[in-house]
Amino acid sequence: MDDVSSEPGARWEDRTEIPLALAALCFLGAYASLVLAPGLPSGWHDLCLTVLLAAWALFLLDYAVRWRLSGRRWGFVRTHPLDTVTLLLPLLRPLRIVRFYDAVQRHHGRPRLPLYGRVMVYAGLSAVLVGFSGALAVYSQERYAPGATMTTFGDAVWWTCSTLATVGYGDIVPITPLGRLIAVGMMACGLALLGAVTGSFSSWLIHRFTRPDETEPPGG
Repeated sequence: MDDVSSEPGARWEDRTEIPLALAALCFLGAYASLVLAPGLPSGWHDLCLTVLLAAWALFLLDYAVRWRLSGRRWGFVRTHPLDTVTLLLPLLRPLRIVRFYDAVQRHHGRPRLPLYGRVMVYAGLSAVLVGFSGALAVYSQERYAPGATMTTFGDAVWWTCSTLATVGYGDIVPITPLGRLIAVGMMACGLALLGAVTGSFSSWLIHRFTRPDETEPPGG
C-alpha cells in the first residue's frame, strides 16, 4: 500500500504549509498596520496593501493547486470547508495552525508533547491568533460608528477576551451589522476552543486517576 505522503496533494502540502504560515503572519501584520496606524505615509500604506494582495494570491494559488491535484472537483470543496472559509476570510487563516504544527512535527519526527498537551497548545495558540484577528476586524468596523462603545483597540481586546471566554460582560458591545456578525463568529470560536481545552483536560484527569485494573473511571 502506498504511503499517503507519496500522493501529489500530500507532497504539495508538506512543501507549502510552512511558507503559507509565514505568508499568513505577513497578512496579519499588514492588516494590523492598516487598522492600528491609519495615518501611515502613502508609501507604507501601499506596501501593506501589496503584502495583503500578494499573501491572498498565494492562498488562492495553494487552494487551486490542491483542488486540481485532488481530482475531485466539488468533492474537494465539500470535504475542505475550513480551507474554503479561510480563502474567503483570510483573517481566519490562523485556524489552520494545526496543519502548520503537523508539518513541523513531520520534519522533526516524533511529537515532543503528548496528545493532551498538543491539544492545549493548539487551542491556546488559536485563541491568541484568532482573538487578535477578531479584535482587529471588529475594531476596524466599530471605531468610527456613531454611539460606539468600542473606541480604542484596548476596548476591542477586552471585548475579544470576554467573548472568547464566553463571559460577555456587556460593557462593550459591537453595534454595526458587520461587527455583530464578527461577534457571532468569535462566540463560535470561543465555544469550540473552550470545549477542546476542557475536554482534553478532563480526559487527562481520567487517564491519570484510572487504576490499571479499572475498565471505567471511578463512579462509572
